[in-house]
Parts: sequence; structure tokens; C-alpha cells
Amino acid sequence: MKLLEERILSDGVIKEGGIVKVDSFLNHQMDISLINEIGKEFHRLFEGDGITKILTVEASGIGIACIAAQYFNVPVVFAKKSESKNLDGDVYTSKVVSYTKGKEYDIRVSKKYISAEDRVLIIDDFLAKGKAVFGLCDILDQAGATLCGVGICIEKGFQEGGALIREKGIHLESLAIVELDNCGGIKFRG
Repeated sequence: MKLLEERILSDGVIKEGGIVKVDSFLNHQMDISLINEIGKEFHRLFEGDGITKILTVEASGIGIACIAAQYFNVPVVFAKKSESKNLDGDVYTSKVVSYTKGKEYDIRVSKKYISAEDRVLIIDDFLAKGKAVFGLCDILDQAGATLCGVGICIEKGFQEGGALIREKGIHLESLAIVELDNCGGIKFRG
């Protein structure tokens, strides 16, 4: 997606350890006009798949998933990383490791909100090693739901997550695939 790539080039920063910092427009301060275009693009890419729910993991994917969901006219469900008194014990759980935070989480989704009748699109802001996506896939497997695809705003092409997901035959659409050039700058996979 050219608009997203241009914004990454103008405002994104590569930090040590392959961290792509886009918090000025995507996952801390959010440029809603840009995210609206992202939502339209995800809808264009997955509109024929009969999506009934969008699934993401807290927290950075929630805003993006919500804006995309308005084009599908479906609810968003997000996997919670922390236990809550509002979440009863009847949940699907999976373990994920956050690449950025270097921390393992138990993610959980109430069994009330994902079922075997659902056709689900996973949406997230970043894809690095694929741990969040595979954790969400595990939850869908537990529910017997159908995974229709995965929509990612920014895939780190220099890490293995995208390749692992594609090897499993999962329909993955990444709007920008970031590579690092020889000087540590940003370039995009064509």
C-alpha cells in the first residue's frame, strides 16, 4: 500500500534490534485518515471471504481492527493479555511472546465471542516472528472457527513470521513489507 509505505519512509524510524518505530501515526498516536484507508484496503483484500468477526490482540491492533470492521460490518474481538474480573473462567487461551517487549503473555478470549460458526479475519499492526498470529490461530482452532486470513499493516520481511505463516498456507496480506538496506535504512519488498 503506497500510502502506508510513504508514511513509513517519512515518519518511521528503525531502532536497534530491528524495531520499526511508527508510533507517531500507527500504534501510539493514530492517524485516523491513514487507518481509514488501511481499513478500506483490508476490506478490498478480504471482502469475498464471508468474514463474520475480526480478531486481534490487545492493544495496538484494536484501533486498526475497529476501523476495518466498519467496512465488513462485523464485530471486533480482541484477545486480552491480562486477567480481568470482567472475563469469566470460560475462555480460550494461548501463549504468545511479544517480540517488541520480549515478554510472554497468556492471551484469552471469552468462549461467548468466538464459535465454530465464525469466519474470522485476524488483523494486527505488526508481524515479526508470527507469535501473536499463531496464538490467535490456536484460539480459533480451539473454537472450531474458520480462519479466512490475516491482515497485517507492517510485516518485518527481515524476520521469519511472514514466511512461517505463508508456509502453513494461510492467506496473509501485508500492506507494507519492510526490509533493511545495507545501511540499516528502510526499503520495501516489491
